[in-house]
Parts: sequence; C-alpha cells; structure tokens
Amino acid sequence: MLGYGLSKTKQLVATGQIRSIKDGGNRRILPAWVDEYINRLVEEAA
Repeated sequence: MLGYGLSKTKQLVATGQIRSIKDGGNRRILPAWVDEYINRLVEEAA
C-alpha cells in the first residue's frame, strides 16, 4: 500500500506517525489508517 520497506514501516509505527493494532503476534495497519497517513502528508506538503 505504501511502497515502503519493513524498516520504514516499523519506524512509522514506532513514532506514532501511522496507527496500528496488535493482533496476536502480528501488527496490523488498516487501509483507512494508511489513507489518514497519506492525507496528513498531502496537507503538510500544501
């Protein structure tokens, strides 16, 4: 979805820039949260 590698995605989650939830041993990022992140980037760039 984002086109980022694993380490960049982990960094975004760790810094709170993109939301995620813990699901058992996995971490999930919902598509709506990806949209929120992208919209925030667009607003900051404008």
